[in-house]
Amino acid sequence: MENTENSVDTKSMKDLETKIIHRSKSMDSGISLDNRYKMDYPEIGLCIIINNKNFHRSTGMSARSGTDVDAANLREIFMNLKYEVRNKNDLKCEEIVKLMCSVSKEDHSKRSSFICVILSHGEEGIIFGTNGPIDLKILTKFFRGDLCRSLAGKPKLFIIQACQGTELDSGTKTDSGIDDDMACQKIPVEADFLYAYSTAPGYHSWRNSKDGSWFIQSLCATVKLYAHNLEFMHILTRVNRKVATEFESFSYDSTFRPKKQIPCIVSMLTKELYFYH
Repeated sequence: MENTENSVDTKSMKDLETKIIHRSKSMDSGISLDNRYKMDYPEIGLCIIINNKNFHRSTGMSARSGTDVDAANLREIFMNLKYEVRNKNDLKCEEIVKLMCSVSKEDHSKRSSFICVILSHGEEGIIFGTNGPIDLKILTKFFRGDLCRSLAGKPKLFIIQACQGTELDSGTKTDSGIDDDMACQKIPVEADFLYAYSTAPGYHSWRNSKDGSWFIQSLCATVKLYAHNLEFMHILTRVNRKVATEFESFSYDSTFRPKKQIPCIVSMLTKELYFYH
């Protein structure tokens, strides 16, 4: 049966398109017909880095050696891109929620974007405070357009270095020849988010005690090389390739070697994101 309430014929659709094209853009929301996000606000944005290394004994979780290297490298990379970087260490669940709520209530009207990096233990859809688990959706919901209007229409990036499960990726050999406009004022509340996970859902995420995690090592190196000439999704694709091809686990326990890893990018971005303008 046809849903007459939502059906639109060709003529009315053309009329609708004409109205949308001629509608004026919101000057302070970052919403326009341009294919690129507006990145020339007075500030490029705020970057929060939550670095959880030490966990309460009750969680049964070990310290995350190497995570301080990740946090330091991320700070350097994003400061070089002119972000205001705030590092937070060893936060409990309630402290993470309080932080996210507080940051979401700041005035971001002069900022082009927002980045949150979480370095912690995790499971699928879950990250850990130092005292236990918390659903990632609880943290990201504070930045939805209806709750954080000064970031509406602007890119909100969540970079998650954490396990998404306990599966181990043994890898596979291949012989396949692989070589080395939002003009309206109302937008979906989930629009303009990007989630860059260090590993695919269900899988373990690898970290080196000296050099930091495979994903953050690769992310920092690739952003450093290409932030001034590549779109962000292209950068992340190169990060995926770097992690997939250049890293393999070594362990005295045969169960944990040789294993592989592939990051997972979930994008609801509506425009191309360049860190320059």
